[in-house]
Amino acid sequence: MRKFSFHIALVTALGVSLTACSNKKGDLYAGVDGDYVTGTPLGDRVEGANFFGSSVQRGKFPPIQFAYDSYEVSGDELPTVQTVASAMKGSASNLIIAGFTDDRGTDEYNRGLGERRAQSVRQALIQSGVRGDKIQTVSFGKEMPADPGSGESAWAKNRRAEFGVVK
Repeated sequence: MRKFSFHIALVTALGVSLTACSNKKGDLYAGVDGDYVTGTPLGDRVEGANFFGSSVQRGKFPPIQFAYDSYEVSGDELPTVQTVASAMKGSASNLIIAGFTDDRGTDEYNRGLGERRAQSVRQALIQSGVRGDKIQTVSFGKEMPADPGSGESAWAKNRRAEFGVVK
């Protein structure tokens, strides 16, 4: 009888803890629209704002470069983040950050890595004082390389996040 009671108590405790975990996960993402990495909600999409469209100015800021298989914004890239943040804090414009990768890896993996790169730059801008609802992200993965060549020199140019200012 004692062994049976112990098993019932163990199963009950396990069930309660699993239920609590699933509720916590649900609460964590409740009401969050878009950015599940940091929990900072994305703003509404700007109607007609296409990263490659005429309503978006690209090339105003240099891209943020990334190490192989990384989405961490390195210390070398922080001056660029600060330049973008300073310009955007006083601007009524919105910003689109596009993440890109080199051509190694699957399409699915590279889309995800490109999104994580764009999200990490977005988070760095938010930490620098830019309002999160003014920043959108998109991933192109290994599509549209900056350098169509092969080898480390080309791959390094392609591992980037680019900025587009919505006019």
